[in-house]
Amino acid sequence: MTITSFAAGTYRFDRQSASLVSMKSQLDGLARQLSTGRTAETYGGLGVGRTTSLSAHAAISAQDGYLAAITSAETRVKLTSASLTQLKSLSDSTRSNLTGIVASRNEALPATTVQLAANNLSAAVDALNQQAGGVYVFSGRATDTEPVVSQDAILNGVPAEGLDGLRTLIAEQKAADLGPLGNGRLTQGIGTRSVGLWEDSSAEARANFGFTLMAASSSGSGALGASVAAGAKPDVSLSFAEQPAEGSQVRIVVQLADGSQKTLDLTARAGEAGNAAGAFSIGATREETAANLKRALGGADIASVQSANPPGIAAAFTGGQPASASFTVGNNPAAGDTITLKLGLHDGTTKTITLTAAATADPTSATTFAIGATPEETTANLSRTLQSALTSAANTELSASSTARAALNFFEGSPAAGLSPRRVAADGNGYAEAASAKTVIWYKGDTASDPRASATVQAGASRTVAIGAQANEEAIRRTLAGLAAVAAESFTTATGTVDTARFEAVSGRAASLLTASEGQQSLEQLGTDFGLAASSMANAKSVANTTKATLQDSLDGVDTVSTEEVAAKLLSLQTQLQASYKVTSILSEMSLVNYLR
Repeated sequence: MTITSFAAGTYRFDRQSASLVSMKSQLDGLARQLSTGRTAETYGGLGVGRTTSLSAHAAISAQDGYLAAITSAETRVKLTSASLTQLKSLSDSTRSNLTGIVASRNEALPATTVQLAANNLSAAVDALNQQAGGVYVFSGRATDTEPVVSQDAILNGVPAEGLDGLRTLIAEQKAADLGPLGNGRLTQGIGTRSVGLWEDSSAEARANFGFTLMAASSSGSGALGASVAAGAKPDVSLSFAEQPAEGSQVRIVVQLADGSQKTLDLTARAGEAGNAAGAFSIGATREETAANLKRALGGADIASVQSANPPGIAAAFTGGQPASASFTVGNNPAAGDTITLKLGLHDGTTKTITLTAAATADPTSATTFAIGATPEETTANLSRTLQSALTSAANTELSASSTARAALNFFEGSPAAGLSPRRVAADGNGYAEAASAKTVIWYKGDTASDPRASATVQAGASRTVAIGAQANEEAIRRTLAGLAAVAAESFTTATGTVDTARFEAVSGRAASLLTASEGQQSLEQLGTDFGLAASSMANAKSVANTTKATLQDSLDGVDTVSTEEVAAKLLSLQTQLQASYKVTSILSEMSLVNYLR
């Protein structure tokens, strides 16, 4: 143990030295605070305030992260909204042009309308291929993939790769709908005093192509009779070439009550997941799986099926009965007597044909038949006019229906295995069950079932805003189909005349595609989705900025100091230190001799 030396007066000088060192340390600390504006350079230097500082800084960092994410997402949402606005404008201008030309009946304008539709289709493709920060906004999660192929590829395909475009699909659909006689796949026969009509004998063809016989009536003197005998639906059984694997998809097209069709894409799932909407359960055998699939359809009338191979789905149509119509001539009718035939089309529309008896009529007329010298001659005239009327209706209304249906089928095509656009089978009596590999797939992006959820932004601790979009959403598909249906057509015949009747029929159906009906998604709804997303992000941004400002305020006096207060303390301490130095200097020079003097 060492005992330090001690002398009288040592304690006083030690205290003075310690005081000077302490004040010098305080002076240095205040000088550092004045220059940096910070209370301390380490959290330890904050003392009890370090917990508050750590917590506040973590929360501020989180708010900075939310603000950065929102700022990036705002650009994407604005660009998506602008593209949807552009699509709506293109749709409206095309629809307005179609209805205006039909009303004016100007034969010089259909070609102009086709060109306008082609230009608008190209502009729509450009709008859907927009990028924000290197991200394709309409590709869902496939952000590095351009979502839509070119307008030329859509209409004409890619011949170099053996891929067909929309024009080829329209030609196939028209041929299948018109049938070998060009009258909507109807068979016409004539008796002594009667004319008969029968639907196609193929149950699968009846379900998908041509006219259906709905009703018939007559009016006038009672010399004419008309009736329709309803047909019977076939039984449709399903089978698989191989057991579907988990996630395999099949496309089923079903008949709706109004005669139109609806496409359903179902996914094979194991266990309880197979009972969910849009799925069917994988059974122990292929037969059980097929039964589960049919059960998932809820008894809907099946029109066609399609899948990749495997699993190789197939549908067998058995039984059923085609509808038939009969027109009879009793005594010779009076001029003005009529028969009326109502035909159904597979897009849910109808066509009514009215034939009127007259004293004389053009043999090629599709509306009037001549009263002959005998009922038998009148029957022959009626049969000829009926055939002309059916051919005319097939080449206008039915042809236009074929164009619209083919356009919808084309844009329902998906890059998912087995879900390419439907193609007419080789025999022309139905649709091919094996998905075609020779058709352009117009959409190359992601196929998530919830497009909005394909891209999200974390806008707060518990707030997520969905901002994803896909070009294959229903409203966009129908808009593209409406534009392409007109752009793919030509209404000028080989002789240079304009087929105004077919133009009017196509225009009506294209305008219908460009107008969302009840229960269908619309471009306005898509715009509303992104408007709400923008509003939600703006609100979240305001909350984040307010929260950040509040947290910054809470750090005043903890992390930061008042420069005015520090300067005042610094001056006061500097004065004290100078005084202490002076006193110490004086005291250090004092001695007993000086005192005795």
